[in-house]
Amino acid sequence: MDDNAHVSLHPVLASKLTEAEAATIAPSTRRDVRLPAIRNKVHSVIGMRRSGKTTFLQQLCAERRAAAPPECSLYLSFDDERLGVLEVQQLSLLLEEHYRRHPHLRGQRMVTWLLDEIQLVPGWERFVRRILDSERVEVVVSGSSAKMLSREVHTSLRGRGIETEIHPFGFREHLRHRGTEPERMPRRWTSADRSRVEKAFRTFLTEGGFPEAQGLDASVRIPLLQGYVETVMFRDVIERHGITQVAALRWLIRHCLRNPARLLSVHGLVNDLRAQGHAVGKDTVHAMVAHLQDAFLFTAVPLATDSVRRQNSNPRRIFPVDHGLISAFDASGRSNLGHHLEVVVHAELRRRRAEVAYVRNEDDTEVDFLVRQPGAEEELIQVCADVGDPETLARELRALESARREHPRANCRLLLGEHTDLRHEVGDVIVQSIPEWMLEPGST
Repeated sequence: MDDNAHVSLHPVLASKLTEAEAATIAPSTRRDVRLPAIRNKVHSVIGMRRSGKTTFLQQLCAERRAAAPPECSLYLSFDDERLGVLEVQQLSLLLEEHYRRHPHLRGQRMVTWLLDEIQLVPGWERFVRRILDSERVEVVVSGSSAKMLSREVHTSLRGRGIETEIHPFGFREHLRHRGTEPERMPRRWTSADRSRVEKAFRTFLTEGGFPEAQGLDASVRIPLLQGYVETVMFRDVIERHGITQVAALRWLIRHCLRNPARLLSVHGLVNDLRAQGHAVGKDTVHAMVAHLQDAFLFTAVPLATDSVRRQNSNPRRIFPVDHGLISAFDASGRSNLGHHLEVVVHAELRRRRAEVAYVRNEDDTEVDFLVRQPGAEEELIQVCADVGDPETLARELRALESARREHPRANCRLLLGEHTDLRHEVGDVIVQSIPEWMLEPGST
């Protein structure tokens, strides 16, 4: 007997289905993100809260509708108190109702289902896996609960899911949001173009990339960003993992945001926490850092080495998901500009889906990033706020040259906070401003 025979589709879901077909999707800033072109996979759109996942799903819906009738692309959000706790069979009833309304679609046309906050329906994974095998559908899911974190989705979909991470705006998206994205590539910029871009980059450094924070005065922006972090802390870490040492967790978050891009070891964090009166063990701090990474608040960049033991025994560099969070938690203004810029560069490398490590040379110099990307050459990147001092330039170039002895196939790049009169290359080291690098062709 059909399990759905004596169950009716929830009236709110029926109404949402009707509204989804008729919905006019408001225009929004286009994101430089694309779903991988892989069939028969559940596309899971993940990322920190408020980074733009819902807007991205709506943009996908609009894109699909440009090439097919509206009934072939449906965006539905399950974040609605009228739905209560739905049973998973309601999803089957929803699918059947749609085909009942449009029988010509079944087996003939691809139907894209964009399901936001789907984690609110227990057992949704089984439904999605089943319809991938039995129907002609594309499924994209997203949500803000800890259950939609990367590790959770990978486990629940049992190899059927493929992830696309949404980050806060990069610099190009920041400019596009304001309608000032350059039409010319950096090498063809006029002096006026360059001045406009550099002014905009200073604004980007201040505001960060969270979409809702764009254009806000500091008096509004800072509490907004602090609220994002509090929500992540309580909903994605404390509630999800049953953390009881809330004060210690809060101190850890603030410490990492106030010390961006710096080397932090668990041993050092434990000592600092105990000095602040928080009695926590090493295993607890390890777990807290891992939970914060799972919630996309931080990334811990390891030492570049083929030795797993050496990598695990060395401190990692902690990078916030967005540089806007730095000033939101460091009112003193003491944050090092060079470290601030490193956070910007690291976030851009993450958008480019690069594998990143830092390099410590035999002469005790360091290079900020060793970058590996599929289909691209290995690259060593050093970030510096200003090389106006010849000694500073010599030091940065010396570190790159030392690192290349260990990584001889790597290209070398020196990224600066602002435009420089240096030649585009110093020896074989590419020298660029960070805005130019972020806007160069092929950077999306």
